[in-house]
Parts: sequence; C-alpha cells; structure tokens
Amino acid sequence: METILIVDDEKNYLRVLSAVLEDEDYEVLTALNGSEALEIHKRSDLDLILTDMKMPGMNGIELLESVKAIDPDLPVIMMTAHGTVDKAVEAMQKGAYSYVLKPFDNDRLIIYAKKAVAMYQVVKENRRLRDAVKSQYRFGNIIAKSKNMRDVFKTIQKVAPSNATVLVEGESGTGKELVAKSIHFNSARRDQPFIAVNCSALAESLLESELFGHEKGAFTGAAAMKKGRFELADGGTLFLDEIGELSANLQVKLLRVLQEKMIERVGGIRTIAVDIRVIAATNKNLKEEMTGGRFREDLFYRLNVVHMVLPPLRERREDIRLLVDHFINKYESERKSALPVKGVDQEVDRLIFEYSWPGNVRELENLIERVMILCPNDVIRVADLPQGFKDNVHDALHLEGIPKEAKLYETLAMIERAMIERALEMADNVQAHAAAMLGIGKSGLNQKIKKYNLDVGSKN
Repeated sequence: METILIVDDEKNYLRVLSAVLEDEDYEVLTALNGSEALEIHKRSDLDLILTDMKMPGMNGIELLESVKAIDPDLPVIMMTAHGTVDKAVEAMQKGAYSYVLKPFDNDRLIIYAKKAVAMYQVVKENRRLRDAVKSQYRFGNIIAKSKNMRDVFKTIQKVAPSNATVLVEGESGTGKELVAKSIHFNSARRDQPFIAVNCSALAESLLESELFGHEKGAFTGAAAMKKGRFELADGGTLFLDEIGELSANLQVKLLRVLQEKMIERVGGIRTIAVDIRVIAATNKNLKEEMTGGRFREDLFYRLNVVHMVLPPLRERREDIRLLVDHFINKYESERKSALPVKGVDQEVDRLIFEYSWPGNVRELENLIERVMILCPNDVIRVADLPQGFKDNVHDALHLEGIPKEAKLYETLAMIERAMIERALEMADNVQAHAAAMLGIGKSGLNQKIKKYNLDVGSKN
C-alpha cells in the first residue's frame, strides 16, 4: 500500500483529505507543520507529500526544499489559495510535482495523486533494478530475470567447465556472442584467447585464409606467412558467428578440425595441432538448412553437442526494464547535459514494453544510446523518442479484428482483461503498481483479478 503524507495547519483539511485518499486505498499520515512532516519523512517510507503552502514556522516551499535535499525524486504536491499562485509557480521551479488550488476538486486531486504516486513507483522500481542488476540478474555481461533467460544462465553454468562444442541459435541481436563469452570466461580456458569470427562478413577465399592462415606466396598478395584464427585461439575458445553461412568447402574443412584437432594453412603441407573449444552461432534453423542440403549433417551433429536457443526480446519482456536501466547507466558518460538521466516516464515505459523489438537487445541498446545523447531532461519522455520508433509501436485498437456480431459487453470485457494482464506483467505482478498504471484503486483491481480468475502469484 502506498503512503501519502498530508501537511496542513488546518485540522479540517487533514480530516477531509485523509478520508478522500483512504477511500482510494492509500495509507495516509498527517502533520500540522513542516517540522513534524520532516520527522515523519525520516522514519517513514513515503510515496507522496501533499502540503499546504502557508503554514506557521516552516512554510510549504521551505518544506519542499528540505524534502528534495533528502530525496530529490519524492513527489510533492502543493496546496495553495488563489492569492498565492505565484508561490506555487516558484515551488514548481524548485521541484514540486504539481499544485492544486483551495478549495479543490476531489476528483482532480485524486488524479494528481495517482499520477505522482505512479511516477514515483517507476523511480523506486528503477532503483531496485539497479541494485538487482549488480547481483542476481547478471551473468557475465548478460542481464535478465525472465525464466527462459534464467534457464540459459543455468545451461552456461553447466556447460562452461567442459570442453564440449556448443551451438547457439537465436535471432540477430539476441546476444549470442555474449553467451559465448560467458561460457569462455567461466571455463578453465578463461585466461586464454577468445577469438570471434563472423562467417558471413568475408568471401569464401578470404574467410578460409582468416580461419586457417596462409603460407607466404600461397596466393597473390600473400607476402608473408599469416596465422589464422584457429592458431590464434590455441588453448582458448573460437567463436564462429553465423556458422550457417559457411560454404560447402569450408564446412568440410571445419569438420576435419573438429574431428582431428589439426589444421593446414592455405598453401601449406604441414599439419598443425590446435587445442581449441568451438562455440558456433546462427540466426538460421540449421536443421532446416540440413534438410534442404545446405548444411552438412555430420557437421551439424559435431557442433550440436550442447544446443542453446536464445529467446527474442519480445518473448522476455520482463527483462526490458533491466536492460533499459543498464543501457542508461552505460551511456551516461556520453551525455552533454549536466542532468543525469534517472529513468523513463510511465508512457515511455509502456511504449518500450509493447514494441515488438525486431532487432532485439541490439535495437534497444541503439535506441537508448541515441536518446541519452539527445534527451535534455533527467527523465526520458515520449518526445525524446525517434519518430520512426513511435510510428512502429502498434497500439491502435483494430476494429476489423473484432467479429461484427460481437456484443459490446463481451468486447469491453476482453479489452479490460487484456489491459489488466498487460499492466500486471509490466508491474511484475505487483498489484499496487499495476493499479496505478491503470488509474484504479488496488481494491478495484483485486476485484477484477478475481472476476477474470487471473493468476498473479503472491505479490501485492
């Protein structure tokens, strides 16, 4: 339950406001002056302060300044009479979330309170995730908390100590090289080289030389002997990215290396022993390539000793917030603004959660890198996002997808259920956070969860 502190020297206002906010399922604390409010702030976990402007002793602006010195992110809403609107504007300039005029409209006040509390929940979630990233949600340079990625972590831990060949499948941008590095740096080979080769980046003749090396005079331009990546990786790990792009000729040569642990340089006759572990990756389905005659069956089974599949980002949406927070920290040093970015606002959070991310984690990182350079404020807002990204977020209600004979109440119930499920997923099943996103009370959300028989675990 979120906690709101109301500060006013008029006891009638305290009683009225307490009743209004308690009806919305908030825990309400009260104080008659600024000094008492600061004492409560020090010993309580607050989500919002609602304070009068004019009070004896410490006034509202002085209280605001003291609160911001302790917690710059805690929202403060000022209550003021018409005659002191200029003071309310001053308070906004000093960090107040908003202000309301006395006598105030209860519904408007509730809206302001819910928005402020929801915003602060995002801030606190970002803080929690920053701490979490430092511990249980990180494996090497991979950051995740979703179940399917936690399963990937477990597989890495099991396979790393061995010398088994590993085949990693996944869409472009899912982090296949990060997985390969995590396997290497958690193995006994960690102090030896990790060498990566993109098999789709070079023509066959150049790739052969790149992998196996060449002798002097082996071909035009071979002015000196050159060691290939297999030799350079001796004792360590060779990561072959986009293995599905290898030509038939190079597939045969790679198979020999995996079987015999021996290579020959291009233009050479001497065999060279190599001690390497091979990790291969592809964004293709190699079983389909094998069925189509484009990939050797014997090579596939040599590579596929341990098989790992990395899920696309759209199938691990609970990791998106962790990744956003990580990339914000990563690119903070590139900002020209003196204001550090603390996170994203609620609407941006919704957009990045709903986007399909065809470019996966790489696309998300590129987006945050761009925004961190251009964002003028301490919070990333929708206006800071590139137009192309906003245009590609599909959030419209497509009426053509709804059967013409559908009843209105059935359709509304379907939409309501979908929105609740989405909010719960975004809030990691914390019902108070989900209710704030939906703009309803926690008790109201609880009733709807029961109505639709939704499984939300034990979090509340």
